[in-house]
Amino acid sequence: MEVQQFYYDNKIVKKFLYATIFWGIVGMSVGLLLAFMFLFPNLTDGISWLSFGRLRPLHTNAVIFAFVGNAIFAGVYYSTQRLLKARMFSDGLSNFNFWGWQAIIVAAAITLPLGYSTSKEYAELEWPIDIAIAVVWVAFGWNLIGTMLRRRQRHLYVAIWFYLATFVTVAVLHIFNSLELPVSALKSYSVYAGVQDALVQWWYGHNAVAFFLTTPFLGLMYYFVPKAANRPVYSYRLSIVHFWSLIFIYIWAGPHHLLYSALPDWAQNLGVAFSIMLLAPSWGGMINGLLTLRGAWDKVRTDPTLKFMVVAITGYGMATFEGPMLSLKNVNAIAHFSDWIIAHVHVGALAWNGFLTFGMIYWLVPKMFKARLHSTGLANAHFWIGTLGIILYALPMYVAGFTQALMWEDFNPDGTLVYGNFLETVKEIIPMYWMRAIGGSMYILGAFIMLYNVFKTVRSGQKVEDELAEAAPLTRVSKKRTKGETYHSWLERKPVQLTILATVAILIGGIVQIIPTILVKSNIPTITSVKPYTPLELEGRDLYIREGCVGCHSQMVRPFRGEVERYGEYAKAGEFVYDHPFLWGSKRTGPDLLRVGGKYSDNWHLNHMYDPQSTSSGSIMPAYQWLIRNEHDRSNVKSKMEAMVSLGVPYTKEDIANAEKSMEEQATKIEKNLYTDPDFAKSYEADKKFAKDNGKPFVEMKDREIVSLIAYLQRLGTDIKIKNTEETTAKK
Repeated sequence: MEVQQFYYDNKIVKKFLYATIFWGIVGMSVGLLLAFMFLFPNLTDGISWLSFGRLRPLHTNAVIFAFVGNAIFAGVYYSTQRLLKARMFSDGLSNFNFWGWQAIIVAAAITLPLGYSTSKEYAELEWPIDIAIAVVWVAFGWNLIGTMLRRRQRHLYVAIWFYLATFVTVAVLHIFNSLELPVSALKSYSVYAGVQDALVQWWYGHNAVAFFLTTPFLGLMYYFVPKAANRPVYSYRLSIVHFWSLIFIYIWAGPHHLLYSALPDWAQNLGVAFSIMLLAPSWGGMINGLLTLRGAWDKVRTDPTLKFMVVAITGYGMATFEGPMLSLKNVNAIAHFSDWIIAHVHVGALAWNGFLTFGMIYWLVPKMFKARLHSTGLANAHFWIGTLGIILYALPMYVAGFTQALMWEDFNPDGTLVYGNFLETVKEIIPMYWMRAIGGSMYILGAFIMLYNVFKTVRSGQKVEDELAEAAPLTRVSKKRTKGETYHSWLERKPVQLTILATVAILIGGIVQIIPTILVKSNIPTITSVKPYTPLELEGRDLYIREGCVGCHSQMVRPFRGEVERYGEYAKAGEFVYDHPFLWGSKRTGPDLLRVGGKYSDNWHLNHMYDPQSTSSGSIMPAYQWLIRNEHDRSNVKSKMEAMVSLGVPYTKEDIANAEKSMEEQATKIEKNLYTDPDFAKSYEADKKFAKDNGKPFVEMKDREIVSLIAYLQRLGTDIKIKNTEETTAKK
């Protein structure tokens, strides 16, 4: 039999491994900084690009796309070549994938702290970067499928199925969620509005977790766990059921992020039903992974690689049990907007993604550099420190979540809220935030131990070279099923058909959920009193997005007694028809703002942004003093309004032509309101005098950023007028 010699490309794997470790430590460090900012809110006082609202999306993007993304590519490039008995299709595409992905990460690291954000969870990057992501991702898929077509192994192993599903689904999710209308080089508006935008975003957001943080890692699990344990996968049949049921069901579950919101009930209930069903395939994968280790438990006790993998798979099982549980409406009512969700997310991220990555690194590095791991003791120390770090991180956040939920809905016998001041609920959970910071510190300490261990191992090893391999060429066989061959066995040697079927499986759920919401207007009833934002309010809304306020404040009052009593009338779908993008939020570190308009004076808002503790004693909100100092560039407002018109917002030609005049009038009115505060008037005049005496330009208050933001905040919720029931009864 003819045998061909060829070389595996180990250099590309090495590059992605180094990037994984580097970006992992960067992303975790930003997360640790954010954890300490809950305890010391003015830790980065006065530095706009280090504010909490701008760093939060940097942390999530760095961990998801930089750390986990590079780990995926490292594992996929290593395992694919060996599973297919072929070098990657193109070295050029491999290197384009690597350098393009690093360039995207650097672009994110620059733009997000500067405030260039779409505000959409896990999809904050602006349109030029979105295009770059699509191009690089397609190059990755091209390389992957090209390698399959020139493989020397007839059947596609289970890990390859998951890689294929990942490529196809992430491409679909990214493209449809990132449809946006550019206004300038780094500013765009989502083509969807309000409820539609929320549904598309969480169809993407949930399935970014599913198909970026889960399916590729399941593929890595199916390759690296059997390799590390030197055991075959427990059940081939279970892997088939696991794969197809998972990719079909997962795509339907997104609406469970929007329970009790303004999303139509049918969409919410559909999300709940499929989320419950999701438990079976998720645990099928976990069971298949853990039972692969049967007969290898003695090795688990001594091998740190397997220890990391066992905890990773266990973390996956915990997170995928909790996800369906959280989709139950009565449980979701407690957990949503609270720190319970933070605990849930980090069990998945720290244990499943983090520990499987660490285990993969500890297994790969000695193999790649033909050296023994520098220190098994250090690897074990990393494991125990990291495990304890996860526990100290997650458990206090569960306690915090329950505490918040109970306090938010606690009533006195006379029907009033026990904790009417939101800050009382914040102060109660500060000890839990301290525990989280300690747990996070331990986890990142473990990562630094790994960095040292890997560095010493690489130094003691050989230079990474292309690895010589040999295999028989793939001979042609009938395209039809052979006698006795199962349908799935036939499908495993047909990468194109497998890809098409996987695509169909993931498209069905998306089409059923999203198309009716977008095309059937009756699903989103209009409210005649809801009008488009004024030009100044539109500019203020963009500042709200720039500063990442949506990361701490929701704009969605759910139909619960406690929320209606605290915030006002529950939200209606028709209130958000002009919101490009939606800003419902996913976490309440501060109170909901949907009905904040008119609740406080303009002066209160200015003082609150300048020094939050001066208006709200004990607040953990950082100061945003640059908003008070900075002149606001509103020169692009007409282009923004024209873009909104293209998206269906009914601005007239007169509205656009008179935009500057409208902004001047509204800003002047707010400036006059601010003058009613004697302290403000005195300091404002002092600023004027200082500028004049020092020959510096003085910016009128009406032209500053804070005025635009105040205009937007004072508008929120004012389109809906709900008459007081007692007053109406009295009049009758």
